[in-house]
Amino acid sequence: MKLGLEVFLDKYVDNYEGKRIGLLTNLTGVNHQLEATIDLFYRHDQINLTALFGPEHGIRGEVQEGKLIDSSVDTYTGVPIHSLYNKEKKPNVDMLQDVDVVFCDLQDIGARYYTFIYSLANTMQMCGQEGKKVVVLDRPNPINGITIEGNLVENEFQSFVGKFPIPVRHGMTIGELALLFKNEFAIDCDVEVIPMEGWSREMYFDQTDLFWVSPSPNTTTMDMCVLYPGTCLVEGTNLSEGRGTTKPFEVIGAPFIDSRKLTEELNALKIEGVRFRPTVFKPMYSKHAGEVCEGVQVHVSDRSKLRSFEMGIRLLETIYRLYPEDVEFIQAGKLNRYFLDLLAGTDKLRKQVIQGDTKEFRAQLPEDTQRFEKVRKKYFLY
Repeated sequence: MKLGLEVFLDKYVDNYEGKRIGLLTNLTGVNHQLEATIDLFYRHDQINLTALFGPEHGIRGEVQEGKLIDSSVDTYTGVPIHSLYNKEKKPNVDMLQDVDVVFCDLQDIGARYYTFIYSLANTMQMCGQEGKKVVVLDRPNPINGITIEGNLVENEFQSFVGKFPIPVRHGMTIGELALLFKNEFAIDCDVEVIPMEGWSREMYFDQTDLFWVSPSPNTTTMDMCVLYPGTCLVEGTNLSEGRGTTKPFEVIGAPFIDSRKLTEELNALKIEGVRFRPTVFKPMYSKHAGEVCEGVQVHVSDRSKLRSFEMGIRLLETIYRLYPEDVEFIQAGKLNRYFLDLLAGTDKLRKQVIQGDTKEFRAQLPEDTQRFEKVRKKYFLY
């Protein structure tokens, strides 16, 4: 197969000779030989690279989640780096002054919560206002381009972890999402997508011939990516989602949990595609840093059968039922919202978890995914 990056350099680079090029990318922007897109653009005779734009976690991927990043200068190329994970979460007019076209080469992980797709959307909005073009160099959806899961974000719960009404697991590539954002959510911007060659929708990333480069410090294995649409819900609570361990989003726990009891309760639910194992861990940072936590490790037994978002709901519901006095729902900074509500795109899930039964919320999920299925098919490139 060929990545959008490789197709562009093979076939379309001539179209942009003489243009001032900005590049929204990070450490995941590499070709099959693991050469960085930044370096390939900087060294190319026909590309005038004038600006870099970095999403959450920074250009090199070393910054932890939620940490604002200052703009700087790239050590290796001397090109200015404009942080898009600033207070505004978008480029400003000054950042776009020295570019004619902004290219995007980012590896998404297939979940609505992951902020890279909103850095792209915000860039498209600003480029539209300033008369700049956006070109997306497409990459695979690592958890396949078929499966979709989850509810649609309600208007009053839109945020930088859910900017648009799309499902938690959207089953689209970043290029396809760019086209959907433009046409369904009225982003007036000149957008071109350079598709991949040889990728098909049913493929997981480990079925390609590409090397996996983790997009952020806690994005690790394929199992983690498959589980993330569900286990990320834990971020909205005082439970540890495994940050600060070697298995983020695969181990879940807290100091007040009895790991054996929780494991028995979860395995009794007979959730397809996973098994739960009792585990003990001590996070090095983030929630409960330095404390011994008991909980579960979620093992993927059959990813084709797993519906990770529903699994995450059942996981959260079970832990709250067992420890209602200990589980807390955390606030989302200064937004005066519960973070779980922003992740879920609604307050219905949190309220039903507290009530002890999420059947009603889970029952609405197929209706939302069917609605989205009709929309997304219009933007399929593969």
